[in-house]
Amino acid sequence: MDKNLLIIGAGEFADIAYEYFTHDSNYTVIGFAVEQAHLKEKNKFGLPILALETIDKEFSIHDVEVHVAVTSTQLNQLRERLFKIAKNKGYKFANYISSNALVWRTVDFGENIFIFENNNLQHGVKIGDGAVLWSGNHIGHQSEIGDFCFVSSHVVISGFCKIGKRSFLGVNASFADFTEIAEDTFVGLGSAVNKSSLVAGQILTGSPATASKVSSYRYFKVKP
Repeated sequence: MDKNLLIIGAGEFADIAYEYFTHDSNYTVIGFAVEQAHLKEKNKFGLPILALETIDKEFSIHDVEVHVAVTSTQLNQLRERLFKIAKNKGYKFANYISSNALVWRTVDFGENIFIFENNNLQHGVKIGDGAVLWSGNHIGHQSEIGDFCFVSSHVVISGFCKIGKRSFLGVNASFADFTEIAEDTFVGLGSAVNKSSLVAGQILTGSPATASKVSSYRYFKVKP
C-alpha cells in the first residue's frame, strides 16, 4: 500500500526526488513545501506548494511522511535546518534507497536518507540523518557517513572511515582505510585523503589532500 509523501523543497533536487519517489518507491507524492519567504509558485507537477510553517494545518503527522530534498552551496546546513523544523512538528521522514543500489543487510540508516542508483554500501556501514549519496559511490565496510553529509558521484570510501557531519565530498574523491574527517569538511573533486583531518571546517584538495588556508566556513560565508 502506497504512503503519502510531502517533499520539502521546490528546486531541482525536489524535482529529482519527485521522479525517484514516484517511479521507484511505495510513496505517492501529494505536494511540496517551502518556507513562506520562498513561496513564489502555487503548484509543481500539478501538486500544491505549501508554506512549510503551516503544513501541520494541512496534513496530519499521521497521514503523511516528509522528505527534505534541498541542496545548497552553503555546506549542508540548510537541509539540517529544514529537517529540524519538520522534526519539531512531529513528522516521520521517508528514506529513498534506489532499487539499483547494492545495500548489504547490515547497513544502518538514519532518517531522510537519499541513496541514488549504483551505490555500493558494504557490511556494517552507518548512514546518518539527512545524508545524500549521489550515483555510483563505494562505501567500504564499517565506515560511517555523518548526518547531513553530501557524497557526490564516484567517491570511494575505504573501510573503517568516518565522515563528519555536514561534510561535502566532491566527485571522484577517495579515502584510505581508517581515515576520519571532522564536521563541515569540504573535499574537492578528485582529492585523495590518505590521513585523518580532525579540525572542523577545513577544505581539503589535491593528491594527497592538504588543507587550504581558508576554512569552509569563511569560503561559504556560514557560521560553524
